[in-house]
Order: sequence, then structure tokens, then C-alpha cells
Amino acid sequence: MYHDQATELRAMMMQANPEAKPGGSARVLAVTSGKGGVGKSNVAVNLAARLARMGRSVVVLDADLGLANADVLCNVTPRATLAHVIAGRRQLEEAMIEAPGGFTLIPGATGLAQMANLSEFERARVVSLFRQLEEAHDLLLIDTGAGIGPNVMSFLVAANELLVVTTPEPTSVTDAYALIKAVSRQRENVPISLLVNMARDRDEAKRVFDRVSAVSRRFLGLALSDAGYVLHDARVGTSVRRRCPFVLDAPDSPASLCIKQLAHKLDRHAAEPGSGGFFRKVASWLAG
Repeated sequence: MYHDQATELRAMMMQANPEAKPGGSARVLAVTSGKGGVGKSNVAVNLAARLARMGRSVVVLDADLGLANADVLCNVTPRATLAHVIAGRRQLEEAMIEAPGGFTLIPGATGLAQMANLSEFERARVVSLFRQLEEAHDLLLIDTGAGIGPNVMSFLVAANELLVVTTPEPTSVTDAYALIKAVSRQRENVPISLLVNMARDRDEAKRVFDRVSAVSRRFLGLALSDAGYVLHDARVGTSVRRRCPFVLDAPDSPASLCIKQLAHKLDRHAAEPGSGGFFRKVASWLAG
């Protein structure tokens, strides 16, 4: 069944825009984690705000099933979600929110899972919309749910690259490795970076990265990239309570400076086009 759906999806994508190249120009970066409570969504929102301040055109798709809170972190109220768009009840523009810092937020990205149940006409319409979205922006940042459930994996196997967020806590580190292992079984040579959030200092973050990197190389044959770290910072909690990204609320705080470093690291490659369209990769995943 998945193979038939994927074949239809690929056909609809080309029919939606037969002159387009197979991939859009935007990179698709999935920000993910092995467990909840590691600050993944906060990292995603603040990274997007910082990149937007640097002149990049960034769209955040909030795909955290059941725990979608990017709108809360940004103090915005959605008029519509991606699920409404896919169902044909709203236009894509109605689901796009200008968030603090200048990036675009689209809530309800988990609605993408509905694509497998759409008619050919509906699927072509949705694919056409999102092909335009990919071509119009520099970066699509997917804030996925935590863990390795099927909804999360559908985004992880479709993204150009992954940013795995962990904390120094042993359970978080273990779950981060489990996530990396699960993704490596679905995709070969997927670019994965590890970010250590809430680190006490650089040395602690380095120990965490070195440990996960070593086991990933030994048992998975996978070379992780070091995305750096975000220091534990009381001002992060204050900004969350104020419902404002901390890179805007406290731009000179230690955590904000760490996000700035991460943004510059990503920006060195942000002008490069993605290696393939997001929806083309979703179709490949459906093909199993």
C-alpha cells in the first residue's frame, strides 16, 4: 500500500509543476530529540529568530505531535494550522504567522501525515503549495516531536539534515543515541549534528558529544557533527515565562551567545540548495 501511495505522490508532484527541478532551494533541517524536556522547541524557535535577524528567510514547521508549543513560546495565536490547509479548509497563507524576530511559523505540521489519505487532486494541490514554499525560503526548520514514533520518523527521513538536541543527563544522552540509531537504520549517510543543551560549561558539553560520537562511529559507522552547546542560563526560563525568544529578550545572555554561534555555523551552509525536495523525500519514505 505504501508503495502505491508513494508512486502516486511522486506523479502528483511532477504534475503539479512539471517544469520544476526535483528539489526545492530550501534546506530542510529537522530539530529533534530522543526524549522530551530537553529544550528542543526553545532551541528551534531561538535558532530561527537568530537566523532571521541575520537576513535568512526561515520557516518553522511545528510538528511536535500533542505538545506543539512554538506558538506559545512566540506569544502568537494561530488562525489556522497546516492540518486545515491540507484538508482544504484554509489557504497556506492563513497558517503562516510572522513570529518575533522575523521568521515565519506554521503550526500543526503533523497534519502532513494526512497526505497519504488524500485524493489525487488534493495531493497535487498540497504538493504544489509546498513546492512554492520550499522555493521561496532559505531554510525550513522542522520542530519534530520527541522519540522515534512513526510521525517523528516521517520527518526525520525526509529532512536534508538533523539537529539532535540532548542535555547532559544520562537518560537524555541514551535516548539521543537511540534516536540516532533508529534514523541510521532508515537512511544511510544522513548528516546528523548533536547539540548539548543546558550544559554547565564547554567541557561538560564536549564530554557528552565525545561519548555519543564514539559509540555512533563504533556501532553505527556514523560520524556525527558537533553543533556545539547552549549553556544553562536562568534567563532562558525568564524569557519562556515572558513568552519571548530569549535571543530577543536577553540577547547578551550566555544562552543567546551560544545560539548565535550555532546560527553562524549553520549560516555558512545556508545558501546551499537542498539536495532534494522535502516532499520527494516523504514519498521515498512512504515507499518503504
